[in-house]
Amino acid sequence: MRYVSGAWKAMRVTLVNFFRTPTTEMSRPHETRSDRYRASFALVHNEHGEEACIGCKLCENICPSTVITVVSAKKRESPATGKKRGWIDDFTLDLQACIYCELCVAVCPTDAILMKRVQEEPGFDREDLVLTMDKLYANEHGKPATWATGSSLREHGDPKRNLDKAPADPTAEATE
Repeated sequence: MRYVSGAWKAMRVTLVNFFRTPTTEMSRPHETRSDRYRASFALVHNEHGEEACIGCKLCENICPSTVITVVSAKKRESPATGKKRGWIDDFTLDLQACIYCELCVAVCPTDAILMKRVQEEPGFDREDLVLTMDKLYANEHGKPATWATGSSLREHGDPKRNLDKAPADPTAEATE
């Protein structure tokens, strides 16, 4: 008899919840995502048309998922500026374990890596989710960029940038 009364109680709870108004809002297909939506990456060229990455490996070192591999080349003279600078031989980013934390973008001193809002094409092999230099440079112009570059992220996180706008005494604003 105890089993029957338990089943009736469960059915009552189910029926009450079935006719209750929903507490969450379902997403609609026509709604757009926010400007901060991140889905893929791209390597970019600088204003002289050269690869912007200087092979400093800061992105590789900061990545919590260790999905970035940078192979640096020797420093050599830039044909456009005539100054010595760093270059890369290979840059690989594995999207299988990427958590899209955007730390690699924030740490890049030359804004060489950007996040894009369009996802990579689905594939049938795991290798399709490995972004090589060729794929990363193809994403530079083929997909819209997200809201920020590395320099804008660093500026946004700088505590000194809004000191002139902040009141001298935080309690003075509350008492007025």
